[in-house]
Amino acid sequence: MGILTINSGSSSVKVSLYELGDAETLIFKGTLDRIGVEGSQFLAKDAAGKHLVRQDVHLPDHIAAFKTLFAWLSAHKVGESVHAVGHRLVHGGADHIKPALVTREVVKDLNSLIPLAPDHLPHEIKAIETVGRIFPNLPQVACFDTAFHRRMPLCAQRFALPSDLMDKGVMRYGFHGLSYEYLFQELTKEAGVQAANGRIVMAHLGNGASMAAIYKGDSRDTTMGMTPTGGLVMSARCGDLDPGVLMYLLQVRGMTPEALNYMLNHESGLLGVSCLSPDMQDLLEQEKKNPRAAEAVALFCYQAKKHLGSLAAVLGGLETLIFAGGIGENSSVVRARICSDLEFLGIKLDHAHNDAGAPIISSVESRVTVRVMKTNEELMIARHTQDLLASQS
Repeated sequence: MGILTINSGSSSVKVSLYELGDAETLIFKGTLDRIGVEGSQFLAKDAAGKHLVRQDVHLPDHIAAFKTLFAWLSAHKVGESVHAVGHRLVHGGADHIKPALVTREVVKDLNSLIPLAPDHLPHEIKAIETVGRIFPNLPQVACFDTAFHRRMPLCAQRFALPSDLMDKGVMRYGFHGLSYEYLFQELTKEAGVQAANGRIVMAHLGNGASMAAIYKGDSRDTTMGMTPTGGLVMSARCGDLDPGVLMYLLQVRGMTPEALNYMLNHESGLLGVSCLSPDMQDLLEQEKKNPRAAEAVALFCYQAKKHLGSLAAVLGGLETLIFAGGIGENSSVVRARICSDLEFLGIKLDHAHNDAGAPIISSVESRVTVRVMKTNEELMIARHTQDLLASQS
């Protein structure tokens, strides 16, 4: 089965095509970037890294991006093998606890959830609707980033707010669930069922960053809450805040809700603290000569270390720590700083292995196995899509 996966963001669309059968074969990966601004591009490469398309295109909105993608697929040989489409949906609310076949009712429900993820869901719904118009006979599956965390204990889902608000959806959902599911499946293959069912903290550290405490395959707690803005310091998102800060900015500084939302999600985090860049690599290169860059890196690592300790407490101990995501996979410096002085938790790195980006970077004396793993949300979407369609055939 050829499954096209679509991950639609606020200014880009990431796509991939997998053939799933006896093996899982990547056919191509692509990106439609800079949607709505000048300099839009459409790039696609095959599994060997050869460019299938590399062109400047005019993409005033997401509909134009999808029309460009599907026109190319229709005219290109790889498009002949698309049998289904799987979508990443950032938010599934309280009710979507597993992937769902896209129907009119599902789309209607997703529209009702837009206030929970206004920067993400509108574009993801457009992707579903556009596919339905251009290829009405292709089955589509919605895969929810929140679904993995829906089994968290109730105390991990609640805010200390009036109870009727939880009934209205004001609760902690958690995100990056597709990444955590993939990492759990790969850990099971690499380390065996016993290790995978142990006490695990996974750190998905990228432009968006979160951590999750996992035991026996279930999420027990995670750093993000009702929206992807909470938790760790991120590239341009603030992470956790004292609610009084928001009241001050609204009431005393006179910020509008729209301006506040934009600041929290697009002008904060590493970018806001450094006044320089949202990119961790840029900041690491500048930290010795730019105090603000150094402060941003230090804050990112400090907050990650603090949350790691709290999640280990939730689990009652720690046996495996996994770093994933763009920063987690590629920055040995960040990994080392997060793990420093955590011998009391049983974490001790082999710095040569860490610098080399080895699959296991903990020392032989470490009680905790520390791993570096490459996540693959797109492949997880393809697996979910195949499984759901197979169950309905």
